Amino acid sequence: MTDINSTLKFIINLAKAQTIVNRRFDAQLSSYGLGFNDFVILYHLSQAPHEKMRRVDLADKVGFTASGITRMLAPMEKIGLVSRESNERDARVSYVVLAPGGKRLLEESVKTAEHVALDIFPKSKTKKIEKLPEILDGIGGLL
Repeated sequence: MTDINSTLKFIINLAKAQTIVNRRFDAQLSSYGLGFNDFVILYHLSQAPHEKMRRVDLADKVGFTASGITRMLAPMEKIGLVSRESNERDARVSYVVLAPGGKRLLEESVKTAEHVALDIFPKSKTKKIEKLPEILDGIGGLL
């Protein structure tokens, strides 16, 4: 049996936890027609100035590649959750805008997402959770 250090064990466990979290959120948010990644995209857009972001910035915020975010956004755009806006000054730059349908769906689904989060990490664990961003900060781009 190969021994590994505690840092690698933590990262392996973090990857497994991410899979479990995604599955739990996907199961609950599916009643709104959303997956967890869709929810995260809508959330980040809702927090952005004027509810819009450059595609590359949104990709960075959610941890996707530029092509990955484009693939994620295509069906969301088709059903009216987001829209596309070009930049008047630079045709190479386009923005992703939170559409009214996406804003409404985010508002409807946020309570469900909060309940899932509390099921995963009950309030009794809040103090421990508050320390995690400090630990994970080196990985990048945390809220």
